[in-house]
Amino acid sequence: MNDGTAFLNDNARRIAETMIRDAERLRVTVSTGALGETLIDAGAKTQGSIEAGLRMAEASMGGLGTITALMDRNSERWPYSIEVRSSQPVIACLGAQYAGWNLSTDGYFAMGSGPARALARVEPLYETLAYRDEAASAVLILETASPPPQTVVEKVAKATGLPTDKLTFLYAPTQSLAGTVQIVARSLEVALHKANDLKFPIADIVDGIAAAPLPAPHPDFLTAMGRTNDAIIYGGSVQLFVRGSADAARELAKRLPSHTSRDHGKPFKEIFKQFKGDFYAIDPLLFSPARAIVTAIDSGETFRTGRIDAEMLERSLG
Repeated sequence: MNDGTAFLNDNARRIAETMIRDAERLRVTVSTGALGETLIDAGAKTQGSIEAGLRMAEASMGGLGTITALMDRNSERWPYSIEVRSSQPVIACLGAQYAGWNLSTDGYFAMGSGPARALARVEPLYETLAYRDEAASAVLILETASPPPQTVVEKVAKATGLPTDKLTFLYAPTQSLAGTVQIVARSLEVALHKANDLKFPIADIVDGIAAAPLPAPHPDFLTAMGRTNDAIIYGGSVQLFVRGSADAARELAKRLPSHTSRDHGKPFKEIFKQFKGDFYAIDPLLFSPARAIVTAIDSGETFRTGRIDAEMLERSLG
């Protein structure tokens, strides 16, 4: 079912086409893989850019999100932030942007995000989403320093029902400018995902906006991963507009911020080491913004919880 919004992959394809057109300006490189797939390197073997990261993030949301780089002159330490907003937050964030498709194989590790997921629908999450995409091509985003091997391209083609030459892969490592941007641009997505984990009826989330500071990239993978996660966990803010009772909105606001997690209180790099690099052993409720505002649009009431942790940002972001 499509609810009247433009189809996710069609939107993402148009964004990818602008990246191809503006490749020199964005400092990205475009190539064709062995199976005819389109490969857009936004930060692995090329410099990439903040603008490339913004477009990657927009493509990952299937064109249903507006992502902006903002400069807050009142913030002395981290004035540069990434803001994301969507009037179709469930489809944009859970249906597309969430990195939920495990594409690891033969020593290659990557989690797929983006609208190709909505064609494949191989994740249990899609059992809760009524949206179905229809497209003649598909776009997938990979947080990695290497293009997908042929086995991954074939896997994506089979799952989406598309020929390999109709697939576009956008990729950049965490350590790059574009990679940093597209990860921090998930501040709204992690809030939606946590709301779903908390069993809040996600269909009642009708609009949303979030922002988090943009940290400096770092050549060390663990440090870069820690910074991007901490930017949201300790520096992110989100506001959701929801239907339903004020009590339900109040409870969501109470439970949504990252401080409700058992693992909150340390830089993410330390948490990751504590669990010996097992990402899935970390409490999933940690992955949410530091501060949450939930507005119950039926009653006009707004509930606020959480706070920005400047001390923790100082420890992590530097």
